[in-house]
Amino acid sequence: MRKQFAKTLKNILYRDQDTVLLLGDIGVFAFNEELTVLQDRVYNIGILEQSTVSLAAGLSKNKLIPFVHTIAPFLVERAFEQIKIDFGYQKLNGNFISVGSSYDYAGLGCTHHCPGDISLMLTIEDMSIMIPGNSKELDKLLTATYTNNNPKYFRLSETEHSLDFDIEYGKANIVKTGSKATIICYGPMLQQVFEATQNLDVTLLYYNTIWPFDEKVLLEHFNSKIIICEPFYKGTTNYIVTNTLDNRLYNITNIGIPRKFLYNYGSKEQHDKKLNLDISGIQKKIIECIN
Repeated sequence: MRKQFAKTLKNILYRDQDTVLLLGDIGVFAFNEELTVLQDRVYNIGILEQSTVSLAAGLSKNKLIPFVHTIAPFLVERAFEQIKIDFGYQKLNGNFISVGSSYDYAGLGCTHHCPGDISLMLTIEDMSIMIPGNSKELDKLLTATYTNNNPKYFRLSETEHSLDFDIEYGKANIVKTGSKATIICYGPMLQQVFEATQNLDVTLLYYNTIWPFDEKVLLEHFNSKIIICEPFYKGTTNYIVTNTLDNRLYNITNIGIPRKFLYNYGSKEQHDKKLNLDISGIQKKIIECIN
């Protein structure tokens, strides 16, 4: 997905003279040529995330379209105040593209984990939040929305799902329909959930845009048993779902990352297995819910 990000953004940079890329010492190699050819619009600011966001806000105030790119904990958690005040409060156009969430870089330890990024971004008014499930979705979402006059967060992952949808910003996709439960799934986690539900009588709704949330599709496929599968802190999107369902009677089961520090090193796959977020762990939880 990172390779696609570089390809898509290069196309935008060469086509749109109002765009500016600010790197936080991450992804620099992918834009080596542009750092020279487009040296007035592509910069490696370095490990100065808070200053980088404020610089991006200044560019946006001057009618330019900034892209800020670095690892999720450094972009979202370290520079959150600047994103909130400089962009959210002032309602500026800006594109924030992270990598590494939630624990894609588990081998580098807890300092590089960031399962709380979506929780934080949801507190900023008018922040669009997108979690593309694969490279094709990233290309379409970034190209379609980067000029929108509001801040936008793109959560890139090291893993991708293999399903092919005709996706649209702000719209959910109906993967399958069934009668025992309605499952809401976000981003690349669709791969595990899709495989876990192959032989289960459930409805599976896929979202790569968390906000704005496609309420219509959920209401059309309402079931009193709701299962939310989140590749970030579990319960993060409960408010959105409950607000959508309003006065209906339902029960929510959350499958996601527990709200605690993960002290172990290793790979993303090892963390998934330990947290029961692999295919068998997800399947077991869903079966318990529908039975």
